[in-house]
Amino acid sequence: MRNMLKKRECTEYILQVIMDQENLSVAAQTIQKDYKNLYGRSAILDCVVRDTQNRRYDIEIQQDNEGGSPKRARYHSGLMDMHTLKAGQNFEQLPEGCVIFITRDDSLGRGIQAYHIDRKIRETQDDFNDGAHIIYINSKIQDDTKLGRLMHDLHCKNADEMYSEILAERMRELKETEKGVEHMCSEMDKLYNEGVEAGKKIGEKRGERRGERRGEKRGERRGRMKAKREMALSMAAMGMPAELIAQAAKESLSAVQQWIAEGMAVSKTK
Repeated sequence: MRNMLKKRECTEYILQVIMDQENLSVAAQTIQKDYKNLYGRSAILDCVVRDTQNRRYDIEIQQDNEGGSPKRARYHSGLMDMHTLKAGQNFEQLPEGCVIFITRDDSLGRGIQAYHIDRKIRETQDDFNDGAHIIYINSKIQDDTKLGRLMHDLHCKNADEMYSEILAERMRELKETEKGVEHMCSEMDKLYNEGVEAGKKIGEKRGERRGERRGEKRGERRGRMKAKREMALSMAAMGMPAELIAQAAKESLSAVQQWIAEGMAVSKTK
């Protein structure tokens, strides 16, 4: 999805469908936008967008319920606001902002496809009109609607099976051209390194508690292997051959084939 969203036309199409605005046009966007917070927690947002009407969006692709928690959405909304209004500007100049979480499962558990969250005045049920919006999309629902077809396309492994030619064209670029495959391998390598760093941090904490350095090395090894396995399964889900995955993961072909087989077995039991 990082690479899919790097093409502005893809981001524009996704927002047009989710916001139900065919004329929505993207003016600027940043992938993996790093919002620094000098007084608290910083965060890296998946895709931050400004449209031609100066509205701001944060598009987040979440694979688990924990990653799509309501308080995370609230925090992302606050970070966008803090980094939008400049010193000396009036509060009324703060543009509309929308945090969009596209989740693998139904994170909010009400069994619907799209959740639109806005603040209301409790006593009157009138809109508060602060310009802050949060939208959750349950990508499991892939019915015959514009939004359902979009969710189908975002899960698609084969460009020829996609409804949207814009997304299909980008998929072909990423999977069928040398430059696209290089981009995919580069992004997977970044994810792999992120997993290694996470493993190091886990190991350091365990080592501190136990008073030994073995925890750091053990956590680093586990983080490295977990990152490689997740990378392999992600690439396999996109229909990439095991030989290419082994090359990107810097791992033996037999190990990659075993990971893929185990991943398929787990999927069948769910």
